[in-house]
Amino acid sequence: MSKKIYFSFLCIYVLLSTTCMATYLTIPTWSESAVVETNSNVGENFLELNCESAVLISQDTGELLYDHNGHEQLRPASVTKVMTILLIMEEIDSGRLSYEDKVTCSEEASNMGGSQIWLDPTEELTVDEMLKAICVVSANDCTVAMAEHICGSEDVFVEKMNARAKELGMNDTVFKNCHGIDEDGHVTSSYDIAIMSRELLRNHPDITKYTTIWMDSLRDGKSELVNTNKLIKNYQGATGLKTGSTSLALFNLSASATRDGLSLIAVVMRAPTTKDRFSSAKKLLDYGFSTYQYKEFSKKDDFVTDIVINKGKENTVGVRFSDSFGMMCQKNDQVEVEQEIVIDKNISAPINKNQVVGKVVFKSGDNILGETNLLSNERIEKINVINQTDKILKKWFYVLRKM
Repeated sequence: MSKKIYFSFLCIYVLLSTTCMATYLTIPTWSESAVVETNSNVGENFLELNCESAVLISQDTGELLYDHNGHEQLRPASVTKVMTILLIMEEIDSGRLSYEDKVTCSEEASNMGGSQIWLDPTEELTVDEMLKAICVVSANDCTVAMAEHICGSEDVFVEKMNARAKELGMNDTVFKNCHGIDEDGHVTSSYDIAIMSRELLRNHPDITKYTTIWMDSLRDGKSELVNTNKLIKNYQGATGLKTGSTSLALFNLSASATRDGLSLIAVVMRAPTTKDRFSSAKKLLDYGFSTYQYKEFSKKDDFVTDIVINKGKENTVGVRFSDSFGMMCQKNDQVEVEQEIVIDKNISAPINKNQVVGKVVFKSGDNILGETNLLSNERIEKINVINQTDKILKKWFYVLRKM
């Protein structure tokens, strides 16, 4: 055997037999603002809001930033529709409902009263048109029509609303209808409204295509729509969400806005006037944007690194974050945040695409702030006689070409 051929086989052997295990890596630390674990202002109405109840939460983390009687049970009026809209969006995202589906109006729906677009029982609108009417002008007739379309009756739909509220931990809430017209026992709290508002905005962001409409129309321009949420027009970064008022509930609002990567939800209940509910919501949002920031440390699906795979057709596989992770931070306080990549030991093929192969742990000193799984970017097949031979031949010819 010539020296060249012997040397080429030796190189191939070394390439195939050399393995390494990457089990624990540390990304360099950097300085960021401190996590808001407690807020000394929670529970105090230091903003002097003119309302019975109010809360401010982070849309990103759910963290409570301001609390004024947040768990007091009050009548929500049409803010009830946040849950109705959430269930509609869940039906759409599940594939059981389409924006193009036609929805008919029953006699009961057409006679709801209150805010409406005066649907006729012989009329059909698409789900898209119904959502527009519900989100922009709080149409009760469209709300009931959608409830009946999804569940067959409003009563069954309300059962679904209460079940979903329980799943979300809305312990202050009892729904008696899907629209919010005053009914004894139909109650919720600012805190619970914030919970369902966050669920809607985070998991169904397409809803903002409707909740940010200021003016629009339906029925070929015959029905003019003007948003009941005045913040959409005059508050920077406003993304929604829902107003509500009756003679008993007074004036309520779930207001959402995003600025510079920070998303907030302000809920105001039982304000004496419509002016008070909007001014209170503005105060809450202004306070949030001036005091806090949101820092994102991992973004869902972003590439992280390549890791070594044993017994695979390929030696490595790329991995990415399974979820986004970030923290609410005071704007001025500083803290060091460290990311530690922990790879599962002895990872061997076959590896499926989207398989959990490790995690990233976020730490501040000795405190663990949270963690995010790492997912494989592709499938890696287990090496066998056929693909091993193919691999050896490719490497052999590569070495020979370099000699």
